[in-house]
Amino acid sequence: MEFFCYHRDRPGSAPLREELLEAHWTYMDRYAEQMIARGPTFADDGTTPTGSVHILDLPNPAAARAFAFDEPNYQAGVYRDVMLRRWHNTLGRTMWDFPGGRTGGNRYLVLGLGSSEPVDLEMPPGAEDLVAYGPLLSDAGGWLGTAALVRATSPNPARAMLTADRYASVEVCNWRFGGRH
Repeated sequence: MEFFCYHRDRPGSAPLREELLEAHWTYMDRYAEQMIARGPTFADDGTTPTGSVHILDLPNPAAARAFAFDEPNYQAGVYRDVMLRRWHNTLGRTMWDFPGGRTGGNRYLVLGLGSSEPVDLEMPPGAEDLVAYGPLLSDAGGWLGTAALVRATSPNPARAMLTADRYASVEVCNWRFGGRH
């Protein structure tokens, strides 16, 4: 089962996050084989951390909850909340298989929360700029929204990957490929 996990930082927690960086990476190393995509999100300034995205293939919801809530930054209070949803890997690949590579161009997390009938279940135009893409799902498999990691020139073209006016809300954050540098 694939899961989308988005830990959102508590304001002012950047020093604690930095202090725990090695513990975070060591923890993530345990899940290297299950990772589909990962990386931090940033404020509009491009440097202030705002969260951490992890998309994984895990055996079941209990394993996903353990992953999300045993994470060292979560345990220490870096994060203010956690979004954990089932997810479907529409692209069928990992971020390491992204033809655009790790560098070049701006990268964004685009998170659309559903409001009505499912939308954007198929890959949108511009799929060559998608690092990861898929629907957010309830535990029972019902559509809750869409999550995408996108290469785009700015936030507006990134947001345009999702169908306008079909979501209760759409969030766009700066995102960077994660992992040890």
